[in-house]
Amino acid sequence: MKIAVIGAGYVGLVTATCFAGFGHDVVCVDKDESRISNLKKGVMPIYEPGLAERISEAGPSIMFTGDTHAAVQDAELVFIAVGTPPRKTDGHADLSYVKAVAAEISTLVPDGIVVVTKSTVPVGTGDDIEGIMSSLNPGLEFHVASNPEFLREGTALDDFMNPDRVVVGTESDYARRKLENLYSPLSDKGVPVIFTNRRSAELIKYAANAFLAMKITYINEIARLCEALGSDVRTVAKGIGTDSRIGEKFLQAGPGYGGSCFPKDTLALVKTAQDARAPIRLVEATTFINEQHKRAMAFKVVDACGGSVRGKTIAVFGLTFKANTDDMRESPAIAIIQALQDYGAAVRAYDPEGMKNAKAILEDVAFAEDAYTAAAGADAVVVVTEWTEFKSIDLVKLAGVMKGRSLLDLRNLFSNEQAKQSGLKLVGVGRP
Repeated sequence: MKIAVIGAGYVGLVTATCFAGFGHDVVCVDKDESRISNLKKGVMPIYEPGLAERISEAGPSIMFTGDTHAAVQDAELVFIAVGTPPRKTDGHADLSYVKAVAAEISTLVPDGIVVVTKSTVPVGTGDDIEGIMSSLNPGLEFHVASNPEFLREGTALDDFMNPDRVVVGTESDYARRKLENLYSPLSDKGVPVIFTNRRSAELIKYAANAFLAMKITYINEIARLCEALGSDVRTVAKGIGTDSRIGEKFLQAGPGYGGSCFPKDTLALVKTAQDARAPIRLVEATTFINEQHKRAMAFKVVDACGGSVRGKTIAVFGLTFKANTDDMRESPAIAIIQALQDYGAAVRAYDPEGMKNAKAILEDVAFAEDAYTAAAGADAVVVVTEWTEFKSIDLVKLAGVMKGRSLLDLRNLFSNEQAKQSGLKLVGVGRP
């Protein structure tokens, strides 16, 4: 099939690349001319393991352009994969990019086109797309479907090619057949393809992300209780996670969730529910608790430094919201660093992939070329992101370059025995 993917961001690039891997002819469109120029040269706009190699392997099956007309004029499927950030005024999802695409393609696509939303959008957005296209091109025969993505940054290619499920929402039998054919390489190997109406598919994405965000927030709440009671959250998490009704995933206590999805999607779901006069208090509480939790991690550093960090140097290991990405959006590191600076600390930081993006967000932070340089002369080290590089760090060498003895391990990467052997004072999350 001939497929157009509008948007060469994180979701659009992964989607286009994997469809090309299925053997389809894919054109990926973006208005950012420099991004398209770089993609043609093999330069990725994001850090995602294996993406550049997979695009190279796809060869002529995937093309990049800034010309929407050329991309969609003979397409059978058009995927909308543009951003839906929170509106600054009220927190609702900003659908201006989605609506702009719908308006633009309405007079460019051929009859019979299936327009599919990959972007995470509020319930009813498919109706809006349908209305926009019908009003601008009343004679056009087209179909609108929802096909939400469930990609994790750092493992997105595997998530796409080996998903737990594929969700498709449409009221059109024609669109259903097209999408059944598209995803047959996955369904043929046993991946469930769930067909539902469009509004249910749109809600599934938000409901899934909100549930996972609640799960993370729940274990972080339990971690604080463990600290107060002398329990170990790692053992508690294992004890409850082995229950098949609960599951072990997303039960790792840490500095809070961040990234491009959970903060945005939980907030959008809260706003949608409020507008529908069916508020979701659990999700409302989750968003509030998570923000408080991120800043509270800085209090651990203050306590470990004797009650004050004024005039002290704190080394921060990890700036991105998780490992294997360069994404700084809503990263816990931002709240932690800003709080430490508010309390008078000087911050020196290192991240394997995220420092370019971090420099655009964080002020008055000294960026180091490696972890040991960041820790040199520091009164405390704070591990914020679970990069493999940090898991294998030499704690004896680390202690040797530090001024202080405090190691704040907000990802519970190290054991008490490791810290003791190196002479460091270890403070974890939810641990005695």
